[in-house]
Amino acid sequence: MHVTVNEVMTREVISVHEATPFKDIAETLIEHGVSAVPVVDDAGRVLGVVSEADLLCKEEFQELYYQEGYKPPLRARLRHRLSPESAGMRRKAAGDTAAELMTAPAVTIPATAAVVRAARAMDEHGVKRLVVTADGGILRGIVSRRDLLKVFVRSDADIARTIREDVLERSLWVETLGIKVEAEHGVVTLSGWMDRRSDARIAVRMAGRVDGVVDVIDKLSWKHDDTNWGT
Repeated sequence: MHVTVNEVMTREVISVHEATPFKDIAETLIEHGVSAVPVVDDAGRVLGVVSEADLLCKEEFQELYYQEGYKPPLRARLRHRLSPESAGMRRKAAGDTAAELMTAPAVTIPATAAVVRAARAMDEHGVKRLVVTADGGILRGIVSRRDLLKVFVRSDADIARTIREDVLERSLWVETLGIKVEAEHGVVTLSGWMDRRSDARIAVRMAGRVDGVVDVIDKLSWKHDDTNWGT
């Protein structure tokens, strides 16, 4: 019932090798209009991610390395001095290759993961995109917040078919002739008759978990109320 990362991710990914020089990384970001790229080794394994922010560390700390008399604003200097990440930022500022500049390890997700897992990972790590990997950490693609929104543009016919076949027939093993499944703009309406009230409740809950469903309107009736046993 769940759409996987493999179905929505971007497969054509711009990456850089761990030995790629600073200037070439900057040119890659500008040329392709991206804010970050994965860093890979000779085998294509993901080592980390290098972003615009990683490159800009050199600009912020350039007075330490170029003696040009440049000093960041006082607020920036205090932030760097007090931040627990200051050492890492200074390391990046001195870096000349992707391996020295990157943030590692990269936040990755397998291509087989459900998109809801990807959304939770983005929220947990405070990122807008995840590097998608295959077995052994090999780069497969990139999945972004925009990619995750693709699940909500599934056709209504596809959503209704998934609920009828996967939820009702395969998961609940119920006869669907007495049940009508309708979907309009992602809003699903379940109507008709089911044998037991408990099955009707489960059907509504499971329909709401199908990717692309915005809401579920419950119009189901039942022949036997099996939810009041023992009362």
